[in-house]
Amino acid sequence: MILPYARNTISEIWSIMILKRVNAPIRDQTLKHLREAIISGRFEPGERLNERKLCEWIGSSRTTIREVLRHLESEGLIKVIPQKGPIVATITIEELKDIYEVREVLEGFMCRLFAERSTSNAKTALRRSLELLEGYVEKKDLKNQLTESNRFYEILTEGCGNEVVCSLLKSLHARISFFRRMSLSREGRPSQSVNELRAIYEAIEKGDADAAWAASTYHVREAKSSALQYLGSSCKRDLDS
Repeated sequence: MILPYARNTISEIWSIMILKRVNAPIRDQTLKHLREAIISGRFEPGERLNERKLCEWIGSSRTTIREVLRHLESEGLIKVIPQKGPIVATITIEELKDIYEVREVLEGFMCRLFAERSTSNAKTALRRSLELLEGYVEKKDLKNQLTESNRFYEILTEGCGNEVVCSLLKSLHARISFFRRMSLSREGRPSQSVNELRAIYEAIEKGDADAAWAASTYHVREAKSSALQYLGSSCKRDLDS
């Protein structure tokens, strides 16, 4: 027998559970939308993010926007300035170098593990992703190239068989994606990048862990160089303007 007050309690809990199920996708979609806007350059580094305007633009509640902004702050994409509010995080050359140093170590190890441990299905998925990526590069479709580049690395991360490496790379994912956009914005870099990724895939396909590590390390160093040149050119344009 369930007492009346117990029925109310159960009903309230059930209502909360349903509400969370409804709200979670809204929050996730809002987070994805705003993250992509920052990574794609719609909002520039240092630009203030007005909560009311974001609500109107995305169509989400202020509560959801605030939750999403807190999450993006934890990812390093935004900073909250006292008396000013949230702004898109500015990028320093030192921060970029630090991120790429960590990325080189983690991704090199990830590719080594993937070459040693991945299944045939994972390798097939990697090959298909690479083929799509090559098509987007040929079409000069930067938006889809960025999306597929992220997918290529997701397959590597998920298939390397090391949860710690996976967790560490996921924590850096947003900032790496941001820097990737900078790197690939340079003339000629997309075709170079996809050739480097093909070298990684070919080493993995042969099961050559050392070659996979070397190809990944080379790719990250080249991406770092390209991003640094882009950032340097951007700073120079700002000074000249």
